[in-house]
Amino acid sequence: MQKNIIIVCFVCFMVYIYPIVKYNWKRQHMEFFATASSGTECALQDELIELGFNSVRLNSGGIPFLGEMEDGWRACLVSRIAQRIQLVLRRFPAPGENELYDGVKSIDWTPYITPEHTLAVSAFCHSSKLTHTNYIAQKVKDAIVDQLREVHGSRPNVDRDDPDVRIFVFLGSDRATVYLDLCSKPLFQRGYRLEKGQAPLKETLAAAMLRYSGWDRTTPFWDPMCGSGTIAIEAGLWAKNIPPGIFRDKFGFERWANFDDNCAEKMKWMRGECRRYASGDMPKIIASDCDPVALETARENAKRAGLRITFREASIEDIQADGAKRVVVTNPPFDERMGVDADFYRKMGAAFTRLHGCRVGFISANIAAMKNIFVKPVHIFEMKNGNLDCGFAIYDMP
Repeated sequence: MQKNIIIVCFVCFMVYIYPIVKYNWKRQHMEFFATASSGTECALQDELIELGFNSVRLNSGGIPFLGEMEDGWRACLVSRIAQRIQLVLRRFPAPGENELYDGVKSIDWTPYITPEHTLAVSAFCHSSKLTHTNYIAQKVKDAIVDQLREVHGSRPNVDRDDPDVRIFVFLGSDRATVYLDLCSKPLFQRGYRLEKGQAPLKETLAAAMLRYSGWDRTTPFWDPMCGSGTIAIEAGLWAKNIPPGIFRDKFGFERWANFDDNCAEKMKWMRGECRRYASGDMPKIIASDCDPVALETARENAKRAGLRITFREASIEDIQADGAKRVVVTNPPFDERMGVDADFYRKMGAAFTRLHGCRVGFISANIAAMKNIFVKPVHIFEMKNGNLDCGFAIYDMP
């Protein structure tokens, strides 16, 4: 009797429950990879967890997560720190060019590309027999267009500047991973910053610095060397919960072959929801600079972002203690071409030290800048600003 009950329960599970579980697991088991600027991976991991993405893991160069295709779309809209969102299509051994070609050709490319689309392929490799990235990219492109020619009788063209579909291949230890880029343009190109200063900071790096600083989005905020206003604007967008992706007209996935009218309606709804949940609350945000031209640029950028930020013309010597508790995050100039010398760093160090009770964070590729702050840093995060090795130092001023 007991054996019969077990058999009946097993049959019911296999017939009714297992197909549902299997279907839902498959739907959720698309793998994405959010790429990150070096040193910002932990900030990106915290952000994606806070935003409710699934199976978020820390990884070098970016953060993997799982979800449905719509989760990839949402990541493009809401992530402030990710450089790109990529869909993992397949992993396979690729010890030689034939295995690479066959592995790429075994992927079904018809949902994404037709002969009317354009494509571009880029590659990166290490510790593999295939070492020439341009050759790897060429073999991958050949495999894709050969498959599509067999299916359609014609092939898509290559457009390296503005392709409909971007493919990225990573070859490490003779194993290939093939990605589809959901973004087209990198995510730091928000769309609100049309003018840049002398040493522009990427929006994604500014967002990572804000998160690392520990700012709670309610304490008054100040960038005393604002340049084109990137840090202050990113602070305002974060405080008001305005997703950075809503400034973009179109993402790469919206140009794929399988992005039909139903997908367009879903994306329209998703953008609307992002705007609906943006709050009106923002603490006082001040951005100052000694360059009136840079300030005017910053004002225009903030206006495009829909933010009311207080802009002031002031030099580093104008920083005085007024008893107000603030969080200060800034990107000071760091080399001679911008008129910076050792005296500037001494003035900066003295000015920051006067900000009693404030938290101060600044990024610099110049170690001399940090030696002029006579307070032990709470933390120094190593990161890249473009090709420069930098430190983002955080201080709690006594």
